[in-house]
Amino acid sequence: MAPSTPTTKLNNGHEMPLVGFGLWKVSNDTCADQVYNAIKHGYRLLDGAFDYTNEVESGQGLARAIKEGIVKREDMFVTSKLWNTFHDPDRVEPVCKQQLAEWGIDYFDLYLMHFPVAQPYVDPAKKRPIGFTKDDAGNVLQSKTTIQETWQAMEKLVDNGLVKSIGISNFQGSLIMDLLRYARIRPSVLQVEHHPYLVQPQLLELAKIENIAVTAYSSFGPVSYHELDMKKALDAPLLFENPVIKKVAEAHGKTPAQVLLRWSTQRGIAVIPKSNNPERLHQNLDVNSFDLTEEEINEISGLDRHLRFNNPVDYGRSLLIFA
Repeated sequence: MAPSTPTTKLNNGHEMPLVGFGLWKVSNDTCADQVYNAIKHGYRLLDGAFDYTNEVESGQGLARAIKEGIVKREDMFVTSKLWNTFHDPDRVEPVCKQQLAEWGIDYFDLYLMHFPVAQPYVDPAKKRPIGFTKDDAGNVLQSKTTIQETWQAMEKLVDNGLVKSIGISNFQGSLIMDLLRYARIRPSVLQVEHHPYLVQPQLLELAKIENIAVTAYSSFGPVSYHELDMKKALDAPLLFENPVIKKVAEAHGKTPAQVLLRWSTQRGIAVIPKSNNPERLHQNLDVNSFDLTEEEINEISGLDRHLRFNNPVDYGRSLLIFA
């Protein structure tokens, strides 16, 4: 029996599962099967993006689950993201429609602005993955399009029934406050890097005050970046082996991964882990059947090092968005 997943109510009334299956770095070769198996195990939120270049395969896995009667489309919460090179207002709807076609669905439940970064348009038919485009000197190219212009184009996606909710990713406080001044449709979700090495309590407090739900990515901290050969991540102690995390896990008879996920979900923060392993798929989903004490939550939060791994600067890109 798959564990049931609690939901959080967004500021527009829609419900979003607190635990989802993340699609970052899921290979094209296995993606369809992984998505299908995740749904079969009980996952009802899929977190994708144009930049992940696996939306076709993700849609295939979803279609298989629907065809076999495991779920209906309305049972699923599908998230995708707008990449930097489509911030020009006239590019937003066409690329969203392209992504929907790749998924094989009629609407996204949530569509996020992936980064608060506008870059010149790149034809996806000619280059994919696009990534952070740079000039010959290695500097990240940027366009003149404002976040306001892009956001207003995203609002029209809601008006036209292509997405149910819109949100933001990798935004910091001042940008959020500015966006709220002109937003006709307020962001429903803020997706950010969040783990005990990067707690960001003030950003979370701002989201709470403004009634913006938060989704955490990279919940396990440095291990998510080992395969990228990132020195900062390789040098950081594994959270799975941290004495505080291990002590709490032993006290509850859970794995360190479950404790890390519960540290977020117990505070109302959604998580989007992934795994190929059937047992870990089940464990990652079953993170709401136990409660941490307030002391345990505070002790885990006390591990904060203000250590950010998903920073474009660390990938060799001259883009100081978290300055």
